[in-house]
Amino acid sequence: MSEDKPNSTHFGYKTVDTDKKAELVASVFHSVAAKYDIMNDVMSFGVHRLWKRFTIQTAGARPGMKVLDLAGGTGDLTAKFSKLVGDKGQVVLADINDSMLKVGRSKLRDRGIIGNVNYVQANAEALPFPDNHFDIITIAFGLRNVTDKDAALRSMQRVLKPGGKLLVLEFSTPQHEIMRKVYDVYSFKVIPKMGDFITKDAGSYEYLAESIRMHPDQETLKHMMQDAGFEQVEYTNMTDGVVALHKGYKF
Repeated sequence: MSEDKPNSTHFGYKTVDTDKKAELVASVFHSVAAKYDIMNDVMSFGVHRLWKRFTIQTAGARPGMKVLDLAGGTGDLTAKFSKLVGDKGQVVLADINDSMLKVGRSKLRDRGIIGNVNYVQANAEALPFPDNHFDIITIAFGLRNVTDKDAALRSMQRVLKPGGKLLVLEFSTPQHEIMRKVYDVYSFKVIPKMGDFITKDAGSYEYLAESIRMHPDQETLKHMMQDAGFEQVEYTNMTDGVVALHKGYKF
């Protein structure tokens, strides 16, 4: 039996009504959608491309597979998966934010990626797909923005085929004290200034830094995935745990 949702949750370091968080997160991504890719490159010094490349390699997508790129934003993973699954496969780029979906659709179509990609505006907590539908699900830098992460993980488990794989790429907890200190200074002092300069929106990037700190650490997320029904759950730390890739299977 599921428990009632709490009346409040966190939005960064703020406490907000549970039913307001999705709207607040949406406002962040509406604001930054047009410059999202540029900020990713600047903030990570391009390293986000290596994190995503490792995720693609770990996914093991093959021709004919069905892949859900959840919270797929501007479509970096979708573009790679589209080539890997081929004409007989299918990739669904899903995001709760219509501004991000529009940017992603425009970007991929400009690159000639059309035939095997569909675009769906969807809430991760209640995915509008049939049971046992996808071979692979990825969610890259999106889970921390979900209000009810446990519900989202259960929803992903439901739409994944038996034998299918979930990959969660997300900011996490650095493993060494020196890295944690450097990362804190960079996150709270430098990134908001970058956001202000590039997107004219320092506040959204202050939220980014806070949302990362409020996200479950590696072991906690591993247990959450296990509680949602995933098996053989493991994770790989990258950049000393600044980012972690969690992997789990549905059997």
